[in-house]
Amino acid sequence: MAIMEITKENFEAEFKNSPLPAVLDFWGPRCGHCMALMPGYHELADSPKYSGKIKFCSVDTSTNRRVAMMVRPAVMALPTFIFYKGGQEAARLGGNNLTIEKITAKLDELV
Repeated sequence: MAIMEITKENFEAEFKNSPLPAVLDFWGPRCGHCMALMPGYHELADSPKYSGKIKFCSVDTSTNRRVAMMVRPAVMALPTFIFYKGGQEAARLGGNNLTIEKITAKLDELV
């Protein structure tokens, strides 16, 4: 499954109104921890375990800062992963101690 790039133009339609549970990765190209997590996040998105069950989305905050401000509370640090179910925020993870294992555990709770 491809990771959907979220912008202010498609935020509501592609992400917030998704009939599937969704995860949104807020990252930036200058965030070393974000870049370290990215390959693992892409593997999760491609995993048959989540295919058709979770929508994987991504926001490059260097070019889409408005999206980070649209969510409440606003995303103020990277990396931040927000998990949505039924259009509502179900969980939020972030910080330098974030691991793919923690992200996977939250995904498993959503399915």
